[in-house]
Amino acid sequence: MLGIKVDKSENKLVKRWQFTKVVVPFADIVEVAFDPTYAGSDKTAIRIGIPYGATNRLLIRTKITNYILFTTNAEFLEIKSILL
Repeated sequence: MLGIKVDKSENKLVKRWQFTKVVVPFADIVEVAFDPTYAGSDKTAIRIGIPYGATNRLLIRTKITNYILFTTNAEFLEIKSILL
């Protein structure tokens, strides 16, 4: 399982990658944006995924912390469809 799996569960966003599971309530999400920088512009963000070979970086800002998801094009489109 190399890719990130993102699911919608009731009113929560569930992100899974390798042995990590992160659950974020939709009410806590402030912004979802594309991050064009290589390593992510937010230095304190939690990084999920492998940055090498990833073509898209998705920044999810929440009230508590920020997440950068390193994804391929197919995963990016799947995640985008879940969040919109």
